[in-house]
Amino acid sequence: MSKSTAGIIQARMGSSRLPGKVMLPLGGRFELEHVVERVSRATEIDTVIVATTTKTADDIVAWCAEDAGVSVFRGDESNVLDRLYRAAKSVDADEVVRITADCPLLDPAVVDEVVLRRRAAGVDYASNILERTFPRGLDVEAFSWGSFEHVYDCAVDPAELEHVTLYYRDNPSEFSLSNVSSTDVYDEESLLDRTDLRLTLDEAADYRLLRAIFDGLEYENTPSFRDAVRYIDDNQLTSINRAVTQKAPNDARSH
Repeated sequence: MSKSTAGIIQARMGSSRLPGKVMLPLGGRFELEHVVERVSRATEIDTVIVATTTKTADDIVAWCAEDAGVSVFRGDESNVLDRLYRAAKSVDADEVVRITADCPLLDPAVVDEVVLRRRAAGVDYASNILERTFPRGLDVEAFSWGSFEHVYDCAVDPAELEHVTLYYRDNPSEFSLSNVSSTDVYDEESLLDRTDLRLTLDEAADYRLLRAIFDGLEYENTPSFRDAVRYIDDNQLTSINRAVTQKAPNDARSH
């Protein structure tokens, strides 16, 4: 049987800081559409699935995903681990790539690099978040089906059920792990170790920055990460959402 890599995007309308954020307009499209399009462009992804909840409020998320031409899986709102596990199992994936739906500037090259690293290193889990050198908003995690089954069987803490891959990072002795850094993907100095940037969508200030980027690069329906960074630097836009603090796993609601 051929191997299959599933790129699973967590998405829902509920958000404590910015409700309905995945359906906000951005560059003439819904925010979620940008994420779907970018994950779909990753050459190492075989199947793209939007994993949302069974709540009526998320019918629009399912509609948007189907309209974009990708699969939809609907499951539990709070137990996100179960939702993603069942989504991956529904397509018999033997490799899972986890993306959250608040990353409209996600670089497909980063997705591919993380997947290829996991395979080449022969590890259970690879990501670019173990030691951060990328901005928030370019997070990618790839893990084997076997290790994911172990996580599914062992995770019991509510935080581990809500934050799907927390068990990997909290129990490193049980897994082989590898981290991808910005120097593994880029050689331009302006793109290296850009942890000063925040390109995720979690608060109104994040939306203001992203709108400024997409509106400013109106000739680009889907501006690249490179173009976005150049535009931010040229126009000194980092202050727009600099004050936003990233939620920790224990005080955040996942997608």
